[in-house]
Amino acid sequence: MDEASSSSLTIKNKSDMKRPQTTAGLLSPINDDLLHNILSRLPALSFASAACGSKSWNQICSRILSRPKLASALSLHPSPKAAVKEVIEKVLAEPIRPHFVVANIGSGFRLYEIFKLISKKLGSSVPFIISTSSGIIGRDALTHEFKEVKWGDVCGDGSDEDCSIPAKDVNYGILLTVGFVPGLKVDAIPLLRSTKEPREVLLDKFIMDIKDYTASVSGCTFPVGIMMFGDGLINMKPIIDALDYSMPMETVIVGDERGRFLYRSGNESRNVCGSAKYFSDAVALIFARDKDKPSGMGDIQFQIALSKGVSTVGPRHKAVSVKENHCEHSTWLTARREGHPEILDGQQLLNDINDELEDYADSSDLYIGVIKRRNISMGSEKPRMITSLEFHGVVGGDDEYLYVSGVGIKTADYFHFYRSDPESALSSCNNVSLSLKKLKSDEDSKHRCHISEVFGGFMFACCGRGESFFGRVNVDGSPFVENFPGVPLAGIFCGGEIGRGPSRLTGEAHKDSDARCNMHVYSTIYLVLSYTPVPLEH
Repeated sequence: MDEASSSSLTIKNKSDMKRPQTTAGLLSPINDDLLHNILSRLPALSFASAACGSKSWNQICSRILSRPKLASALSLHPSPKAAVKEVIEKVLAEPIRPHFVVANIGSGFRLYEIFKLISKKLGSSVPFIISTSSGIIGRDALTHEFKEVKWGDVCGDGSDEDCSIPAKDVNYGILLTVGFVPGLKVDAIPLLRSTKEPREVLLDKFIMDIKDYTASVSGCTFPVGIMMFGDGLINMKPIIDALDYSMPMETVIVGDERGRFLYRSGNESRNVCGSAKYFSDAVALIFARDKDKPSGMGDIQFQIALSKGVSTVGPRHKAVSVKENHCEHSTWLTARREGHPEILDGQQLLNDINDELEDYADSSDLYIGVIKRRNISMGSEKPRMITSLEFHGVVGGDDEYLYVSGVGIKTADYFHFYRSDPESALSSCNNVSLSLKKLKSDEDSKHRCHISEVFGGFMFACCGRGESFFGRVNVDGSPFVENFPGVPLAGIFCGGEIGRGPSRLTGEAHKDSDARCNMHVYSTIYLVLSYTPVPLEH
């Protein structure tokens, strides 16, 4: 928040909160319990000012904000200023000290304009990422109604680095999330690319920046969590592969593969949006343990769950002839069914799938999931074999080849066909709900000496899901909302959902369970934030 605003509010609160006087002199001082009650009801700006009132007030304010907190709200007002005003007033309606800010907007709003409006209210030192998404998920700032609002593909002209050119659509809306995470340090770190060498992705430096930052604040080189936002024009697969290779499985990685974004880092040297020297291909919000965490403060945990939305079709195949079209970022291939010698062209492969699906004609939500065993290394490190499952959308086929999106498929790679499947997705959502219900029941157990408490959640859902996919509203958010009705949940519909980490909440995986899948299709990724306080000594 602005220093000027804070100063004026401090003066106002100091004058307004003086102890009342009578002709007999001062009344009895307000006891700490009553003052705690009063201060805890203040909005965030007044609360921040009150914390500056005196040492005792500051101590009480610190006790009020001794545990982590997430505040989130959405607005669908078509006016940028009005929408920002609504969500700002909601997220700052209660005491909170912003450690990070994430905003997601419809492409009918200008990124740079919203960025400036929010920065003016929340100050210029808090790490901040704002992105354009295909939809927003959360509670309405005015009605508190839970909404899943899907607009469709991210569009508009984002060719300029500050993304200040308006989009030519009516996707108006904003979701604002502010987080207070004591015990963690948070910053935004961009993946930069030199404008002089446009093909060079500075991956090594990006990974090293993350490790260096984490080491500087936590004493170890691996963060607790990473929230990624990628540029829609960049292939995120090598980037996520590099992170997957470089980070232990305990590091949770979630995010949106394709969108447009702006960011602000706590390190001013990284704030190069609009620079003539660099493009920003992606940005990561890094959550690292605080090595200076006060004694007596508990720990924040990041846990993820996956609701998959595809199912396999037919037998496994093996790629025979593979050609890459780098200009169109696509692959042409032939294949044979496992255990059969005949080589099948694209039309034969699609005919087989149509037979399996009883003349399922729509290939727009048909994929091949390719098992890729590749040696991956970073810098001078020794290469390591990693097995991954990567999805490629089926574009079409003829009497020569099957055409799929993306590159990186090799001869002899095995693959299954997959199709979007609402029934599978609904069943998977129910499994997530059962897992969260167990987490909720553990939270409610009275006999445990220290209980993890869920204080917030993030959701990254495929833009193909939503009401049109399930035939009813708010299906994706229901596992979290039904189990934690009073806990903030902030979500977006993505152009490609990223989810990687230990799935302690659900053991679900795709059929090829030996392969690690970090970039999903027709799925929803749930990031659950919980806090375990230090057990009381008896």
